[in-house]
This record gives sequence, structure tokens and C-alpha cells, in this order.
Amino acid sequence: MSIVIIKYNAGNIQSVLYALERVGVTATVTDNVEAIQAADKVIFPGVGEASTAIAYLKERNLDQLILNLKQPVLGICLGMQLMCAYSEENETSCLGIFEEQVKLFKPTDGSIKVPQMGWNNITHLKTDLFKGVDENSYTYFVHGYYAALGKHTIATTNYVQPYSSALHKDNFYGVQFHPEKSATVGAQIIQNFIHL
Repeated sequence: MSIVIIKYNAGNIQSVLYALERVGVTATVTDNVEAIQAADKVIFPGVGEASTAIAYLKERNLDQLILNLKQPVLGICLGMQLMCAYSEENETSCLGIFEEQVKLFKPTDGSIKVPQMGWNNITHLKTDLFKGVDENSYTYFVHGYYAALGKHTIATTNYVQPYSSALHKDNFYGVQFHPEKSATVGAQIIQNFIHL
């Protein structure tokens, strides 16, 4: 089985590679169109800022490539947000795979810090991406923007308000948390994605 991680100016590629190695999977990091199209599974990671990431993808026609992929695709953190319709981060039009919009956390209570950094639980788990994962399991988050709840929501987390911690449509999956940093729960989710 061939697993490809899309190479672009995103920060968490190395930790995703290590997480895959821990579950016995070797992946290739590439921006080669043919290699990405030929892969059995595609991972679209991301740490950074939405508008510069989308601009980078568009410059290399990776935006159209991602939209046309037919195999299972997993967006992580910013990768998931870029798969949504729109992000408030620098008013960015995104890929539009998911209809949900990405918004800035706006806490009314000064004790709630933005970005959210640390462990939080995931609930209302749906699809085989969460097979064997207990309701209320904890995963690791680092983000200041969130995807609103919508028809593609397959996991919910509450921070400031309830939001989509995972999305799914057709062959596309996205998780707001970092499975590569989420210990045994994250390893289970990665394995589930590999076996979809």
C-alpha cells in the first residue's frame, strides 16, 4: 500500500511521518502530481496560515489535484480547514470540499485562551475513522480557528462553543486535532484511516 503526504509549506509533516512509522507504515512526502494520484491513501497535513497555504497550493495546481482525488484523503488541522468553504483567517476562499466555514474563536470569558492548546475530548463519533475509539476520548489540539458544526461533522469538541473536530464527505476526511500527537487514540485513528 502506498501512502503519500502532500508536500507544501506546512509545518507538521515530520511528526506525521513518525506517527505512521510507529504504526508500521512508510509514507512518501511529495508534491509530484503523478505520485499523489497513484497513492492508495493521501494525507494533507498543515500547520500555519490559511491564505498563504492556499496561495502555495494554487501556484502549483495542487488545489485542483486535491479536489479531483478519488482515494481516501485525510486533512489534519490546517489541512482540514483548507478543505472547508471559507476561512475567516485573512478572509480566505478555501477548497470547498466541505460546506462548513472556518471561524476565529471569540471567547466572551477572559479565562479562555486562544489558540486552544492541549488535550480536549471528541464526542458524537461517526464513521469507521473512529472505529475502536471511545466516546469522549482525548486528542491533542493547537488552533485558533475552528470549523463550524454542519452536515459533514463526524466528531464534535467543545471549546468556547461546540465545533467540528472531524469532517467527512465522500472520500475526504478531516480532523482538527493532531492524531500524530494524540497517543494511542491518535494511533488508532491513523490505523483506521489506513484501513478505510
